[in-house]
Amino acid sequence: MLDDRMGVVYDTPLADALSERYLSYALSTIMSRSLPDVRDGLKPVHRRLIHAMRQLKLDPGAGFKKCARVVGDVIGKYHPHGDVAVYEALVRLAQDFTQRYPLIEGQGNFGNVDGDNAAAMRYTESRLTAVAAAMLEGIDEDAVDFYPTYDNEDSEPAVLPGAFPNLLANGAAGIAVGMATNIPPHNVGEICEAAAYLIQNPGADSRVLSSFVKGPDFPTGGVIAEDPETLHVAYETGRGSIRVRARWAKVDLKGGQWQIIVTEIPYQLQKSRLIEQVAQLLTDRKLPLLGNIRDESAEQIRIVLEPKSRNVDPGVLMASLFRATAFEQRFAFNMNVLDADRTPRLMGLREMLRAWLDHRHDVLLRRTRHRLATISRRIEILDGYLAVFLDIDKLIGLIRSEDEPKTAIIQTFSLTDVQADAILNMRLRSLRRLEEMELRKEHKALSTERKGLNVLLADPRKRWERIEEEVHDIPRRFGDASIGRRRTAISVAPDEPVIAAEALIEREPIMAILSDRGWIRAVKGGSASNSDLRFKEGDHLRAFLACETTDKISLFATNGRFYTLRAADLPRGRGDGQAIRLLLDLSNEDDIVTMFVADPRARYLLVSSAGRGFITVGSELLAEKRTGKQLLTLRGGEEAALCCKVTGEHLAVIGRNRKLLVFPSEQIPEMAKGAGVILQKYKDGGFSDAKFLNLADGLSWKSGERTRTETNLSPWIGTRGQVGRLPPNGFPRSGKFGDDGAR
Repeated sequence: MLDDRMGVVYDTPLADALSERYLSYALSTIMSRSLPDVRDGLKPVHRRLIHAMRQLKLDPGAGFKKCARVVGDVIGKYHPHGDVAVYEALVRLAQDFTQRYPLIEGQGNFGNVDGDNAAAMRYTESRLTAVAAAMLEGIDEDAVDFYPTYDNEDSEPAVLPGAFPNLLANGAAGIAVGMATNIPPHNVGEICEAAAYLIQNPGADSRVLSSFVKGPDFPTGGVIAEDPETLHVAYETGRGSIRVRARWAKVDLKGGQWQIIVTEIPYQLQKSRLIEQVAQLLTDRKLPLLGNIRDESAEQIRIVLEPKSRNVDPGVLMASLFRATAFEQRFAFNMNVLDADRTPRLMGLREMLRAWLDHRHDVLLRRTRHRLATISRRIEILDGYLAVFLDIDKLIGLIRSEDEPKTAIIQTFSLTDVQADAILNMRLRSLRRLEEMELRKEHKALSTERKGLNVLLADPRKRWERIEEEVHDIPRRFGDASIGRRRTAISVAPDEPVIAAEALIEREPIMAILSDRGWIRAVKGGSASNSDLRFKEGDHLRAFLACETTDKISLFATNGRFYTLRAADLPRGRGDGQAIRLLLDLSNEDDIVTMFVADPRARYLLVSSAGRGFITVGSELLAEKRTGKQLLTLRGGEEAALCCKVTGEHLAVIGRNRKLLVFPSEQIPEMAKGAGVILQKYKDGGFSDAKFLNLADGLSWKSGERTRTETNLSPWIGTRGQVGRLPPNGFPRSGKFGDDGAR
């Protein structure tokens, strides 16, 4: 390691050198960039902006100046960083949709809620607002400490006097190293009510104070839909999360039609991106209840939502939008700030209010002492004036006759150096009689004021009464109809309507098509026999399924596992589709035995190639993971062979040895998973096919284009686990019943 100051090289472990430098960087980021001070709620760049604008005399009543001039002064005198970052900080302080109580008044294009950037700083102008002026009150009266700037050519305030609760009123957000902050804005009237209560009741906790501060009050309005307990916990611990929703209203139209008008959106949400998100979901057909969205915003937000049908319930429509879009967002509380000792801390509502009030108390003490010192100096001079007014002629004679009149005046009238200098600097016109009366009047007024200030310094109770008066005065100064009323409504967490996932998908008939090589796709309507179905060279149709986009398709594989696909997720169009192994974790796509739409209320028979099986309910066939769900346990060499719906009181089973057995289905156990029981015994081969039936209807099978039925089944009726007999004459040599049934 090289010490540039001494020109000496030291051997230092790399880990130590890196950790030392990273720690320095982290502390600089936390304390000088990202976290606000709990006393004035400002980060250094914001504090320097306001101080620089004060130096430029950009008071609320003054004219505007170019933002480039402000940024130049800030980066030249106080904040040696990039001009873009400083200008962005200035713009944020001027945006009324970002700041609940803007500290800077802008003239020109300062961006908008759509996310458009502000104009270049050479085009825009700015000045301080009345809120910023309140933050600076007393800064010339030794209210706060000053420290040298980075080049030691000037000084800047360590903190502003803060006669406005800026931290809670405007909030703050920032990301440091290893920590972050996210404080929402609040209503200043509620903050002052809580602060006044805390002055009267110093032991009040955050839970009590949160009855005054009902919740965040965002500049863009909206609705907080959260339980009161959630807000209490957030204000007590400094951490939490709340739901912020758009404000909407139903507007009735002619002919029973209606539409929804959204007038407020969640805080820090760009309206243009919200519109794009909803439009994309409409294109993807994932918002079946919504027909159209239009942005009719001008100066005020106006988003028009048209339902798909007038029979749609408005509450259900908005609930679906809250769930699927940014019309509802989460705002996370993380009230991490720098305390009065510049130490990062997580604070609750009480600690923040206490820190601000203690800061105001310190400012009051310092301003009072500063005023006392000023009064004492002035009274000292007035005493000297009044002393010489008793004998003006002698004073004039001393001045005209003495070579060192100051010394003579001090000795003659028993004055101090300060008094003598003030008398010698006095104008002749001040010697008139009327001036003496004014001096005595001023002396009396200052003496009375000094007495009151001494009483104030000696009595803490009177100081807190003064602070309470100031706190009560803040809503009057900044709480008019334009900015004082609450903008964000507070409501309890609503009972959400139950919306099935399928309700968020447009329902339409499709045909799911699976090829021999494991490619799957869907076509709108139609059937597998359509001439427009095309496959890759050498590939053919394996299975097809008529279903709807809201269905969940179950796929049964030879490994005994069930897989689930949402019909809406199947690739659409005239292409080859998608390899099913990319949608499901399949080792071999040829393992698929069958695909069907499982009925959760139905019962299904699962059979292995060895003739073992059991019955399970349809809800068990739905898998939540891509890896599927193992239901049928297989033994060495076995494969899953069949899954069919239970549709009759008897089951007909036939093996590859062409032996047929019919037995009551009640002999098959119902299980959630397992290997099952023996349905039919085989000496050679294994299981071929099975079909449920009712004895009164007989057993049917397909023979070519014809369907044959055997009504006398007594030769084949037995019990589960028997071998069975050869099937009736005309039964297919394939050993299959030949119809799809409920497979």
